[in-house]
Amino acid sequence: MTVGSAMYVRGRKCWFCGSYGLSRLGDKRVKCKKCRRPYSLRKLQRDLKVLYYFYLEVSARKCAHELGVDYETVSKRYAEYREAIVEFLDAEFKKLCGKIEADESYFGGKRKGNRDRGAFNKQAVFGVLERDGRVYTAVVADVSAKTLFEHIQRKTRKGSVFYTDDFKSYKDLKQYGKHSRIKHSKSFGKGHTTSTASKAFGRTPKNASTNTTASTAETTFRTLKKWSSGSTTETSSFTRCSYA
Repeated sequence: MTVGSAMYVRGRKCWFCGSYGLSRLGDKRVKCKKCRRPYSLRKLQRDLKVLYYFYLEVSARKCAHELGVDYETVSKRYAEYREAIVEFLDAEFKKLCGKIEADESYFGGKRKGNRDRGAFNKQAVFGVLERDGRVYTAVVADVSAKTLFEHIQRKTRKGSVFYTDDFKSYKDLKQYGKHSRIKHSKSFGKGHTTSTASKAFGRTPKNASTNTTASTAETTFRTLKKWSSGSTTETSSFTRCSYA
């Protein structure tokens, strides 16, 4: 256990506001003298142990068995940790810039009929690729101009150079930056095309990422500490964790 986390676990610092000075209550909980929020150190200690097992990539079932905790409790915490990390990464994601490729792909197994746009009962995934850089992917409800442009605005920098195919949903992209529309049948393999890198990550989603990197235990602790204390403007699922 690190020095920083030990201060919280031992009841020296408030989990919610980080202030010193906690008083002990008759029901064995503690209460912060500054923010006046009571909580259970026992539950906090349990959840930090679960967090450590989560960091080690131990299964929820094995974690529950070794800690003597109910499996449903551990499974719920694992789900909340995953959601909190995803939301944190999404909020911290730096906008893509420079030469950018945008494309959509469809997943759902082999079926008769169309394979891409217009395919029956397949899930659309939208991807944006920064040349020689990062990738952003997202599952989308549809591939309308409105839906795709919302993702482009949130995840790319205005004024970038965008390369797309001639799909109609991209026709107004020139309002956001320089836009080069490629017809695959005529431009395949000639200069800047969207037929290589974008299709590559679109066909192999397991290799795509949203700029995630391996975290240390302390980084993971700080991330979840930030979310649970409500110190961000976003609403995180982790703030629902209760130690009262």
